[in-house]
Amino acid sequence: MHLRLTDEQKMVQKTIRRFVEKELIPLENDVLRNEREGKPSLSPGKLKELQLKAKEAGFWGINTPEEYGGADLGQMMMAIVLMEVSKTFVPFSFGGSADNILYYGNEEQKKKYLLPTINGVKKSCFAMTEPGAGSDTRNIKMSAVKDGSEWVLNGEKTFITGGNEADFVMAIAITDKDLHQSTQGREGVTCFIVDRDMGWKSEYIHTMGEWGPAGLVFENVLVSESNILGELHKGYNLGLEWIGFARWVVGARAVGAAERLLQMAIDYSKERITFGKPIAERQAIQWQIADSAVEIEAAKWLVLNAAFTLDNGEDNRHLASMAKLYGANMGNNVVDRVLQIHGGMGYTRELPIERWYREARLWRIYDGTDEIQRMIIARNLIKGHVKVGQYV
Repeated sequence: MHLRLTDEQKMVQKTIRRFVEKELIPLENDVLRNEREGKPSLSPGKLKELQLKAKEAGFWGINTPEEYGGADLGQMMMAIVLMEVSKTFVPFSFGGSADNILYYGNEEQKKKYLLPTINGVKKSCFAMTEPGAGSDTRNIKMSAVKDGSEWVLNGEKTFITGGNEADFVMAIAITDKDLHQSTQGREGVTCFIVDRDMGWKSEYIHTMGEWGPAGLVFENVLVSESNILGELHKGYNLGLEWIGFARWVVGARAVGAAERLLQMAIDYSKERITFGKPIAERQAIQWQIADSAVEIEAAKWLVLNAAFTLDNGEDNRHLASMAKLYGANMGNNVVDRVLQIHGGMGYTRELPIERWYREARLWRIYDGTDEIQRMIIARNLIKGHVKVGQYV
């Protein structure tokens, strides 16, 4: 067992940290201003510019297989990178990558969708959530009805990340209603690759946090048989794979944000004087700092364990749920303490704390709520799928 980063991992971590400090954090005020004016947090042009700067530093397709021109650094490195990038709320993502389920496409689909996405020519999004089907993904209603060699899609999707900017969507729809009902939603649904110019529409959903999830509307959208991703009626498993990967990623993002927030609290506690002393000398403040530090470390190791397990070809879904549940709640606890330590200033828009406070609340909801994660974890243990203490 090796509990320290390798020299290579430390080098990558240090390089990403410099990039974040130099290129991303200075943009935070611009992001806040754009969001207050009802504009996208970061323009596509600016994002592309930043991605190219990262590419010059050697970061392009960090988790993309080498055969597709990527660095294929692995999940552990991905976790380390995400923790560093998440020390700012500037919505940055490295170029040269694609959604994990796109790799299940056939050769023609890879040529038409996967490669252009990796190369930054096209943008994608994944759509499973619906107005009546959030955590209960088996309750989706969007239908796909066969009409000759085409499928007719009708329905709505909601809270879709990147849905307003996407050139195509990977949408889950019911293709066999009886099979869907008899298998309690596990079969009878299919994943379709649907280009925007096929007719679906999107609109912004305004939230209390970051700019831009979308609502998607499909009205008699015709999709070719050749646009089925994976197997007919087997789309639910693709959806679970997409969501499963995203879960431990939420934990990684929470760790990165919490580390920056905690450092802000430490620095401020040394400067803020009350009754003749820095508040850093007050036990009430010290305990909040100590509790935050302990929780951050615990969340970090849960995330790294989930990533390590995946790198070793093992099923990490149980650990991913634990990392997501604990990490998301830890992030909410820390940002709340940090705001309290800053007092009235933390509540103002002069500091980025209030922005993180609003965004952090989402971590406990998307990609499976707290309640869903607890249900999964308990079910795995009670049914014996996972043994207590199984993961060292």
